[in-house]
Amino acid sequence: MQIDKIKMSSRGQVVIPLDMRKDIKEGDKLIVIRKDDEIILKKLISETALWSEKSLAKTWMNKEEDEIWKDL
Repeated sequence: MQIDKIKMSSRGQVVIPLDMRKDIKEGDKLIVIRKDDEIILKKLISETALWSEKSLAKTWMNKEEDEIWKDL
């Protein structure tokens, strides 16, 4: 896992650090996921997989589920 700090511009733009975008080319599409105070960027996957991910997001991203797993 890599962690780095970035800053958002006045226009809402951010730059992904060079060493974190090795596999991302200009024009590649990304998915943005917001969960509470987290913002996650993922490389775009096939539409079929995306539908599955959207349908499972309700299960993956809910407070009840987070509460269950927090002490494990």
